[in-house]
Amino acid sequence: MKINETEIIELMSSEKTREKGVRSMMDAYQSRLYWHIRRLIVDHDLAQDVLQDTFIKAYQNFHQFKQDSQLYTWLYRIATNEALQQLNKMKKMQKSDEGSEYHLQNLVAENVTADADEIQILLQKAIQSLPEKQKLVFTLRYYEDLPYEEISKIVDMSVGTLKTNYHYAKQKVEDYIKLNYTE
Repeated sequence: MKINETEIIELMSSEKTREKGVRSMMDAYQSRLYWHIRRLIVDHDLAQDVLQDTFIKAYQNFHQFKQDSQLYTWLYRIATNEALQQLNKMKKMQKSDEGSEYHLQNLVAENVTADADEIQILLQKAIQSLPEKQKLVFTLRYYEDLPYEEISKIVDMSVGTLKTNYHYAKQKVEDYIKLNYTE
């Protein structure tokens, strides 16, 4: 039996049923959050770690959920912040280890299966080449198909700014694919 958002919130609100609430929340949102994080992080193991951190933060900070937005919007915001923190750690590691072969672009190539379509590979590389805000807006809109109003709550950005970021991101992705696609 699938549990709805209201029931999860009720379970999470009571100390007696909080454990059941967490399990229900994870069952309801784990897949969607994983793929959101994975599109930002790329690496499966790191995405799993970030997902786990997301649910831990949600559990620890549930008292801060004000219910002025949907639960999944709040969870996406936590997941987004955790993913961005992980990306920042990766960038710092990359800078401190400049002689190594470790780069985000290489992570994309390593994590795409050998039989994947060339366009899909190019799409992932194009997305990874976007500035952080554009990447975030693009993945939430393109993959999650979230309305701009929901994305606005997740990333704390005005709808107008989001639309502009999405437009530029989409154009950069298209240009990247056109430039790098060889038939």
